[in-house]
Amino acid sequence: MSRLLFIQNFLNNVRIKHKLILSYVLVVFIPVLIVGIFLTARYRQDVIEQATLQTINNVDRVKQRMLELTRVPTDISKNLQADNNLMYTVNAVYPTTLDVVHAYWDYSKFKEYRSQNKEIASIRFYTTNPTLLDNWEFIKVTDEIESADWYQVAMKQNGVHWFDLADETKGNKKHLSLVRKIMFQQFRSSGVLVISVNEEQLNAILRQEPFDTMIVDEQGFIAASNNAAWNHAHISELQLGNQLTGMPTGTYQIKYKGKRCKAIVEDLQPQINGESIHIISIFEIDGIVDKAKHVSKLGFLIIAGSLLIAIILIYMFSGVLSRRISILNRELYKVGLGDLKIISEIRGNDEIGLLSRQFNNMVARLRMLMDEVAESQRIKNRLELRQRDIKLKMMASQINPHFLFNALESIRMNAHIKGQDQLASIVEMLGFIIRRNLDTGSRNIPLEDELESVRCYLEVQRFRLGDDRLAFRIHMDPTIEGMELQIPPLVIQPLVENAVVHGLDDVEQGGRIEISISMVGRFIRFEVTDNGCGIPEAKRKEIEASLDDMEETKIYRIGLRNVHQRLYMMYGDPCGLTIDTEEGKGTRVSFQIPWGGTQHGDASA
Repeated sequence: MSRLLFIQNFLNNVRIKHKLILSYVLVVFIPVLIVGIFLTARYRQDVIEQATLQTINNVDRVKQRMLELTRVPTDISKNLQADNNLMYTVNAVYPTTLDVVHAYWDYSKFKEYRSQNKEIASIRFYTTNPTLLDNWEFIKVTDEIESADWYQVAMKQNGVHWFDLADETKGNKKHLSLVRKIMFQQFRSSGVLVISVNEEQLNAILRQEPFDTMIVDEQGFIAASNNAAWNHAHISELQLGNQLTGMPTGTYQIKYKGKRCKAIVEDLQPQINGESIHIISIFEIDGIVDKAKHVSKLGFLIIAGSLLIAIILIYMFSGVLSRRISILNRELYKVGLGDLKIISEIRGNDEIGLLSRQFNNMVARLRMLMDEVAESQRIKNRLELRQRDIKLKMMASQINPHFLFNALESIRMNAHIKGQDQLASIVEMLGFIIRRNLDTGSRNIPLEDELESVRCYLEVQRFRLGDDRLAFRIHMDPTIEGMELQIPPLVIQPLVENAVVHGLDDVEQGGRIEISISMVGRFIRFEVTDNGCGIPEAKRKEIEASLDDMEETKIYRIGLRNVHQRLYMMYGDPCGLTIDTEEGKGTRVSFQIPWGGTQHGDASA
């Protein structure tokens, strides 16, 4: 344990440049040298095994592609075996040649299969029906055909057979062909179906193979090979002799042209009963071993040269790395001294470059946070001053003196004309309004008290203007009733006063004010609507711009602005005033407060 601690302390005191060089020697140079020597000794044997495995894989790939290629003629033969049209065409007795021609015209399955499948070169059916004519699709069996090995095998053994056959329709050019006996039980007759595989498709499978590869039919004839000289020859004619004749699937060591070789034999079994197609691939062992020796020597030289170059490069790279780290260390030291204007100039996408960018982001964030703290403090001081000013100028001071004078004059005139009961009620309401405004503080009040002030105000205004000029309605959502909701004082009355004074100023008859209180999600929404003259668009934009102005300006509607700013300071941005208006039709001013009256400061906490 003490030795480990000693080594750790020693490495901690070694500079990064020297650590990199030492780690390269211990972790890379020595292991690579040992592994290189071992691999060189093993390479010769591994190359042979890899070549064998590669050949097996290549043969397996050829087998899979051959299965795909032979599946097409096999499926076609199965379809034709059950084709009633073929059965009647082959077994019908035709009185005249014209009848035969018409029958050939009517039966087009062979042409359709050839046109739809590029794997097929030709389709022929050999029959003993004497009334048929030879037309390269239907061919009458002659003595020569009947004595041929492929015909005799097909007639004696059911299933699919594969032969390298001459195709009469292609100038007797040989093709790998599917040969199958077709039975017609209804007519107690039979014939032989021959489907020739497209030679180009067959050669394409073998064209890219690195070693000599051939496809051999069940009689030992080579149907295709990547060595063109072997095509259509019998395997016994090659210099292989009989070494591979009749050999089952497996890997064999053979002599070819006096050299040691390995042969891979794989049988391709068709989907239905029948004989196999053989795939044989051969590669030379001595040639591969010679290449392995040359590659081993070359590899050893390359490894030695690479290690030497790597030592030089690691030395140079370690110097660059340690220099970049030193620069970053100096910049960190300056930031520690309070210099937040420094910017790291280290570039790159490696860890040091990333650390440099994070360093710059950190310094920028520190500057921004300091600016935000300063700005936040300025805003906080400004808001505190403004809030104190708003408290001193509560909405009680916003009651229009003209309203008081006009109301009193109306009361006097009405007292002169009418009885005293209505006058007493109006005077009581007016006194209630004045007393409530004078007693208003900064604390929240019950919603019912605010609505009572609004009702009294509207009753006084209706008394002043007349019933035909002003009507009003106060509607509260039943779900809100009985909640004992607390709201800021004088947030509804200024909106109602604004609607009466400005909205219904030019309305001679039928003026209407509606106050609506409803629950919308987690907010309680308040709306004051009039059917007055509305607000021109330019004026509406001017009023909305004034709502957030912290400075006193006489041209603004101070009542609306004070209500908006008080709501914003208490509940936050979504709870300010919203103005919807249409010139000539009226105006709706609305706001919302959180259910329960959570203040802005509490929510942020």
